[in-house]
Amino acid sequence: MRRALSIVFIVLSGVAGCTTYHPQPIAPDQIARQFEQRTLASEELHAWIAREAGHDVSPWPPAAWNREWLTLAAFYYSPALDLARAQWGTARAGIDVANATPNPVLQLPFQYNTPNPGPGAPFTWGPSLDIPIETAHKRGYRVDQASHLSEAARLNIITAAWTVSAQVRDAMLALFAARTRIAFLSTKAQAQRQITTMSRHRLAAGQYSQPDVDAAVLADTQAQSDLAAARTAEEDARAQLAAAIGVPVAALDGVTLDLSAFGTSAPAPPPDNAQRAALFHRADLRASLADYAAAESALQLEVAKQYPDIHLGPGYTYDTGTNKIAFGLAGITLPIFDQNQGGIKQAEARRKEAAVRTGALQDRIIGELAHALARYQASSEALQISDAHLASARRQLDSQAAAFASGNADRLTYTQAKAGYQTSEIARLDAEVALQQAAGALEDAMQLPLVHEAARPILSEGTTR
Repeated sequence: MRRALSIVFIVLSGVAGCTTYHPQPIAPDQIARQFEQRTLASEELHAWIAREAGHDVSPWPPAAWNREWLTLAAFYYSPALDLARAQWGTARAGIDVANATPNPVLQLPFQYNTPNPGPGAPFTWGPSLDIPIETAHKRGYRVDQASHLSEAARLNIITAAWTVSAQVRDAMLALFAARTRIAFLSTKAQAQRQITTMSRHRLAAGQYSQPDVDAAVLADTQAQSDLAAARTAEEDARAQLAAAIGVPVAALDGVTLDLSAFGTSAPAPPPDNAQRAALFHRADLRASLADYAAAESALQLEVAKQYPDIHLGPGYTYDTGTNKIAFGLAGITLPIFDQNQGGIKQAEARRKEAAVRTGALQDRIIGELAHALARYQASSEALQISDAHLASARRQLDSQAAAFASGNADRLTYTQAKAGYQTSEIARLDAEVALQQAAGALEDAMQLPLVHEAARPILSEGTTR
């Protein structure tokens, strides 16, 4: 009797030691305030970047923020990465769930007997346990499945990190294009305004006709409109960059951005090397392989379920004056009807689905890579043609400048040549931006940067905060 009561006491003590619930309510207004307080001068961001970069950043904040520093700032603030990290934490918790030993079941039957068949008290009672013992390595297969799913979730962090870094890259490229375009269009708009003024003077002097003036005014208006559009594009690019980093647009006020890297381009890797890099490095493909491995483990688990688990049933019973101690089996499931054939077929179908999904992803990667390589090559050739055209336009402008200096060309002709040269500059900028966009598409296809210096922060697999 005392032993039976001791067992009950131990079980109740274990229940009393369970984890308690702690509420964590979400306040939308507080989240909004925290977002508005984000800044690139934060000391917490400073410490995090120094840890991830492996060295201190001095002075802080940097005098100019380049792609590397802004990418690390995005890794710190990005909600997409926070979500991916949280999902990995959920998947890791799944390993603990899969590895948990099944709990025994405490049974406390009570029966009152009338008439009393024995010499003792007229009731039957006593604690007993139902202790499940899993067979056929079922728990091991569950742990394997959860481990593969955890690895897929970890690799999804890398995919999310690449997506964030690509968004930072694209926003910085858009900002580079807008600011450079503003510089060219400002010079062109100024030249067109001078052309309009001189055309009106010549009309008053009888040297120009009204259609000539109208054409000059139209070109002037178009230049001013293009300049206004470029300034709007700059504001859009700033907002795009702030969203990619995860900070309010005001956080970029007064921040100097180093956009010089977008004025140069790296050579494309050989196609074989690019394909090898994409197939062996892309985190989404590796995550898909981990999902397939999880499907394999799930199938092994369903096959193992054909073998019954064992339930031990030790216990003590007081039976109307007789003390009984049991050591037998509480039960064995007999798989004599379907032998879990439905679960096995479903697991086989899911494994096949995972295999098809992985193959489809690999085919898409190869296709994207081939298209990106072709686009990069075509954009490189187009930039070379644009360089040659710009060099020719430069020679023409220099010729007009020399003619104007020697008195062989008037100011209007020279100003028109300057406006035409700015048009060639803008065309060359468009070709350069197209090449940078093609380079970004090639980086996305491989999930590897073309410029080695940018590789370290982008490829970090353990960014946490």
